[in-house]
Parts: sequence; C-alpha cells; structure tokens
Amino acid sequence: MPARLRPTAPIAPDAILVGDPGRALMLAQELLEQPKMSNHARGLWGYSGTTPAGHELTIQSTGMGGPSASVVLGDLAELGVRRAIRIGTCASLSDLELGGLLLVDEAHAPGRDASRPDPALTAALGETLDASISGVVVSLDTLFRPEAEIPSMAAEAADMQTAGLLSSAKAHDVAVAVVLIAAERSDSGQLREEELEETARRVGHTASAILST
Repeated sequence: MPARLRPTAPIAPDAILVGDPGRALMLAQELLEQPKMSNHARGLWGYSGTTPAGHELTIQSTGMGGPSASVVLGDLAELGVRRAIRIGTCASLSDLELGGLLLVDEAHAPGRDASRPDPALTAALGETLDASISGVVVSLDTLFRPEAEIPSMAAEAADMQTAGLLSSAKAHDVAVAVVLIAAERSDSGQLREEELEETARRVGHTASAILST
C-alpha cells in the first residue's frame, strides 16, 4: 500500500495531474463517465473512470509544491500509473501572455540538474495543442523570490512543482509531459478563475485524447 494515497477505486495506467483538488473534480466531471473518487486521503482528491471513448483514466491532484507532487507521483507509480500529463499553472517571466500555454521542454530548480519531460508525449501535445510557447520553466519554493535567485534566466515561466515532478517521473520510470497555463503576470495581474477553468477544460480534453492513443 502506498504511503500517502489510499485508493478506493482502481487506478488507471494513464493519469492527468493537477495541483488543485477542485480542478481535479472539475476535470473528472468533464472528462469521465460516472467518475469514482479514487483517493481523498490528505485532501489529495483523485478520480478514476472511463472516458466517452472507453479509455480508463485517473485524474489526481498533487497538492502544492514539488515535494508533494513528487511523492504523489511515486505513489501513483506504485499503483500502476505509467503515463501522465500535468496540467498546471505558472507565472509568466517572458512574452507568455496571461492565459497562454507553455509546453514544457525543460525544467530547472535551484541546486538541481535540469529535468526533461517524456519526448513522445510532449511531441504529441505539440502537434495537437495550440500552445503559445514551448520552452523552459523554473520551479521555485515560492513565486516571490528576488529575480537574482532564479536559476535559469532563459525560463519562460516559474511554477512550484514541475522540476520535482519530472525528477520523480524519471526515478519511477513514468512518462510525464507538462502543459502550464499562465495564471499570473506582473504587468497584468491574475487570470480570472472562469478563464482558467475554461482553458484547463480545453487542455484536459486534449490530454485525454492523447492518452487514449
């Protein structure tokens, strides 16, 4: 039995990962037919079910920050997950507009080597998703660090968990790709929750279709 997740329904080999438990519920209702809650331990809501195309899929929240995401993915790997797509949020550090999408091809974190997503899943997302930018994300313990502490000045965006998640994916032999929604930008504030949810739904449908193949 995994150390943190306490599954109450079967876990599918393919998963969509989000940080926010509420967003996990929203995507489960959007993408699955008769979703069943597969985890509620530690507030990490997870749901499993079948898509309209007949594909088994799990949608799991990972909490906030890299350590939480890393251990959740480790538990999911123990439960049989082999592929996953993270749909997360980020703060834009570049020309990425508020509400735009970043398809991550590399993730940095302080004191850690660069982490890279699964090339096949990432390529499939790039072919089917209308991403604004493909590039680098820097993962920080907080999004309010001074600029001098950002480990990669080439980063298009900052978040709090992608680097840790991708490192865990490599350690547990899980293929993971990452799409981030720009929810914050210093010159234009925050994305409205309604727009964020609508974008997450759109990306969720794309991720589900890719994992179904």
